[in-house]
Amino acid sequence: MHLRAPAILVAARSHGETAVVARMLTEEFGLVAGYVAGGRGRQLRPVVIPGNLVEVELRSKSDSQLPFARLELCESRGPWLSEPLASAAIGWTCALTATVLPERNPYPSLYSALAATLDAVCHAPSARGWLRALVAYEALVLRELGYGGASPAEEAELGVLLEIFARQAAPLERYLLADRRGDVMAARTMLGERLERIRA
Repeated sequence: MHLRAPAILVAARSHGETAVVARMLTEEFGLVAGYVAGGRGRQLRPVVIPGNLVEVELRSKSDSQLPFARLELCESRGPWLSEPLASAAIGWTCALTATVLPERNPYPSLYSALAATLDAVCHAPSARGWLRALVAYEALVLRELGYGGASPAEEAELGVLLEIFARQAAPLERYLLADRRGDVMAARTMLGERLERIRA
């Protein structure tokens, strides 16, 4: 296997002393995983951050082998990781994507929606500007995986969006995260608590 494509890095897990197993969402190939040699080193550590846009090159000799991955950073989400609300939103959307999507099954609409959601989180002046995109992304994930989910209206106000966000937890947990809700839903709970603080 050999592929090269733009990708959104959605998860990075330490492997051995210095390597990382990265999971990335691509438009054409869906969710792919790769072994990044030196991923925890000084040079690559800023690259293997969930939410980053990268150019990935994957190579493997057989489909049963975990491919080796070479990553080039296209756009970093690092500057927003020091902001508690933005960091929680990036963490949750990436964790959801990495956890529920089957590998190598393309979801071009999810790729576009995740890219737009991350852009909104990073560039909107406040959560009021990106919460609708995040809620719509969750609903799209539910729809794409066969469990319904309705996007909020364009004109929905903050209070309405927060209520939809709270309601959407149940189908996400029941249908998509039933066997693996622990750490993933904890990321969403933390985001929800931070969002409630802006309601006032």
